[in-house]
Amino acid sequence: MSDKVKETAVEEFDRVKSLTKDAARSGAYLYPLRGIVYFLSHRDLWKPLMTKLTPTLTLGLGITTFMFVFTYLPQAAILAFSNGPLAVVSTTLLVLSESSTIFTVLSKTFLIEDALVDTFDGVLVSKNTTELVSSGRQIKAGGNPMAKLGKLATQPFAKFTPKALIRYFLYLPLNFVPVVGTILFVILQGKRAGPTAHTRYFQLKQWSNAQREEFISQHSAAYTSFGVASVLLELVPVASIFFAFTNTVGAALWAADLERGGSTAPKLREQVKNAD
Repeated sequence: MSDKVKETAVEEFDRVKSLTKDAARSGAYLYPLRGIVYFLSHRDLWKPLMTKLTPTLTLGLGITTFMFVFTYLPQAAILAFSNGPLAVVSTTLLVLSESSTIFTVLSKTFLIEDALVDTFDGVLVSKNTTELVSSGRQIKAGGNPMAKLGKLATQPFAKFTPKALIRYFLYLPLNFVPVVGTILFVILQGKRAGPTAHTRYFQLKQWSNAQREEFISQHSAAYTSFGVASVLLELVPVASIFFAFTNTVGAALWAADLERGGSTAPKLREQVKNAD
């Protein structure tokens, strides 16, 4: 029995080690950071954010304040039994994650969905992948990349589904495990967030659900590393709205690199061509 346990542990360790290597090799985790730099250096991309800044900041600040005032102490008391002195850190990350999830659901459903789509498409146009964008919206002549964006031909992104929120709450008990549990919680959130960031890209590629799932499955490490980096950035109170846009920029830069053959992940480029 003990030999079987050791064998299983070794296999799991090797699997995680392989996934970690694939994630590092892909360089996908760098795209959220590249998104920040690209967004700040291209003022024409600021318009979608600026038009939504006041209502989203108000929403984010209100949600974060409410969660810390009414849920921090009860959750800290519970986590203190399992995490001891680390309960302060674990609870803070937990409340930030909860606030971020609620904010993401509400803001992306009611406030910034169209703005994120415009940002994603604008980056693709700025990276000379206009042909791809034209499959999902009208493209105007002249002007900066954002000014070229015309009427949408298809309704972008999938609306929030209860399944995502249910899955989130199923992961919450992991935070009762000191340190490791919180890390696993963030990784699982990242595993979901990574593929979601390319929903618009898959739509513009006009891939079927089967093609999307196959592509995501074969490159889960890259998407998880991108998602983890994105999730960590969006945990920052209030500033999460800014990072929601820069993460979108990062996802679009990644998509543009895949289209132009400039990605740091050769296998991903090859798979995109095969899928087409």
